Amino acid sequence: MSGDVLVVGATGKIGRHVVAGLRERGVGTRAVSRRDGFDLAVPADVEKAVDGAGSVFLIWPFMTGEAAVPVARHFAGRRVVYVSAMSAESGFWGEVETAIRGVTDRWTFLRPSGFAGNTLGWADEIRTTGTVRVPSPEARRSLIHERDIADVAVLTLTEADAHAGRTHVITGPEALSQTEQVRLIGAAIGRELRVEEQPRAEARADMLTWATPEWADVALDYWASLVHTPEPVNRAVEDLTGRPARSFAEWARDHAADFS
Repeated sequence: MSGDVLVVGATGKIGRHVVAGLRERGVGTRAVSRRDGFDLAVPADVEKAVDGAGSVFLIWPFMTGEAAVPVARHFAGRRVVYVSAMSAESGFWGEVETAIRGVTDRWTFLRPSGFAGNTLGWADEIRTTGTVRVPSPEARRSLIHERDIADVAVLTLTEADAHAGRTHVITGPEALSQTEQVRLIGAAIGRELRVEEQPRAEARADMLTWATPEWADVALDYWASLVHTPEPVNRAVEDLTGRPARSFAEWARDHAADFS
């Protein structure tokens, strides 16, 4: 099946780089996002968007896999590159993977480590107080730059035959504690920042404003585990793209304006 690439989440941190990368290669691209009124949970929206598309780049916007099967039906027989998660086996990401496998054998799953972009959640604290309060500040993550995820996605979308039916675990180049991450953001913006440990109960209460209780508990337990068992680091980005993964320091410099 030929046709354009449908990019779901095209204005997001990763999606906008996927759109740019595909267009640089001359690939026909159809971009949809919630910002433009597209809703992945509305069947008519999905049916309209996917019509004529031969491939789909998917960012799943929900914190549950409940809608995965009905959404995946619209992708039947198409090439699908889905940004999953390193911990897919224990979360909703795995439900989405299963739904996609059920409708096409032309899938590729990208399982990145933690997103560097999630540290943008500290921006308000950094701008207003210069102090970041986090649970498990010594939790070490191999955070990955969104541009590296996008580069791998573009590669797998444009070299489909080599990646069909494959899962790629991709990480940043080193595992850094949250304390080190804050320090690097401070270096990028020319400010000395502080880190305070946030009590678990307070962190959980904050998370419940956007996450389910189950999700909050799993996330907090995971971060606590990373103090002694950091996220793994691999060379997959370099092996796939031919250049090393971007460092968190580079990510911080790229996003300095967001914290200033």
